[in-house]
Amino acid sequence: MAALSMNDHKRPFRDYQARHFAWECSEDGRVATITLNRPDKKNPLTFDSYAELRDLFRDLAYASDVRAVVVQGAGGNYCSGGDVFEIIEPLTKMTMPELLDFTRMTGDLVKAIRRAPQPVISAIDGICAGAGAMVALASDFRIGTPEAKTAYLFTRVGLAGADMGACGLLPRMIGQGRATELLMTGRAMSAEEGLAWGFFSALHAPAELLAEARKLARTLADGPWFAHTVTKTMLNQEWAMGIEEMVESEAQAQAICMMTGDFRRAFEAFAAKQKPKFEGN
Repeated sequence: MAALSMNDHKRPFRDYQARHFAWECSEDGRVATITLNRPDKKNPLTFDSYAELRDLFRDLAYASDVRAVVVQGAGGNYCSGGDVFEIIEPLTKMTMPELLDFTRMTGDLVKAIRRAPQPVISAIDGICAGAGAMVALASDFRIGTPEAKTAYLFTRVGLAGADMGACGLLPRMIGQGRATELLMTGRAMSAEEGLAWGFFSALHAPAELLAEARKLARTLADGPWFAHTVTKTMLNQEWAMGIEEMVESEAQAQAICMMTGDFRRAFEAFAAKQKPKFEGN
């Protein structure tokens, strides 16, 4: 029997059939767009959409086509968090083991986004709150509109600001003092604050937001795909390392990238004064 390679487990996701949100891919399958599509309620998450998003981001490790993912909301808002009547109300009636199953499941969505090899770009307009704000925070890039309002509302319903990794992720993004204020007060961070504090990388008019997000996704998808995957992996792993481990780990990671055809092709294109074509190997 022939030995199996990693590529034997890869499969295309271009025709993935989403049940609890919308899924769309570019013609070549490289750029995928997830649209949270319950605009009448500002796109809240349900038990089912949480689970499907978690499973999809986990499975994207095996995608043979998708190289970047855009997440947006329909109808001028990103995501209002967990649905009040489909999630919050049932939670008030659950036992402790059931509650822990739920909180672990929501945290698994954040971990799945962080572990997905594809760069994930959140395109944020309007309300971005609660669990929606955590999906945005877990993403690799966030671009917004001047109307974007991002709020970690957990204390507003009597819960800790420590939810889905917020107390670890948000201080690393905007600083300990700013994160403490947002997580304890539950107030909304304005788009201008988010841009100044490094939460957003850019702001665009609402009509231009999705196009700009897809433009960034296309640049990444057509770039050195394997190297982007390594960069994302190292950004995750180095949080828990000292300087000695950081430098050694990056030495190993970069040496691996230097063995790829992309590295050789990039040099050859540079020498020939041509644009390199990256193939992800």
